[in-house]
Amino acid sequence: MKRLFIAFTLILLTASQASAQQQEAVFAVVGESIHDFGTIKEADGAVTHTFKVKNEGKAPLIISKVVPSCGCTSEEWSKEPIAPGKTGEIKITYDPTGRPNTFTRTISVYSNGYTGSYVLTIKGVVEAKK
Repeated sequence: MKRLFIAFTLILLTASQASAQQQEAVFAVVGESIHDFGTIKEADGAVTHTFKVKNEGKAPLIISKVVPSCGCTSEEWSKEPIAPGKTGEIKITYDPTGRPNTFTRTISVYSNGYTGSYVLTIKGVVEAKK
């Protein structure tokens, strides 16, 4: 019974240490996590906003994937690890073609610096072609 207790304690310590090491990178958005494009004209084509992200941790931050909620939204991001204290970018482009009216789109960001996904949002109003 004593051996079982010692083995269980060692497993818990190892698991908590591994969890702490995984969280050494810290994902933080510089500025707002919601960008409002305001009113845009469908005729003017796609609009772009770049979110700045900072690694506020002690280990390199790796953004593994960025997933927009709609095919009308595309993404580009820093593929290289972001060193502690440094910043990277997530560039989001929204294509308003055929989408007059208000819009709100979310972008899920997956990294080693945040449990689950961190959600960025873009929104605005598309003025129809005349």
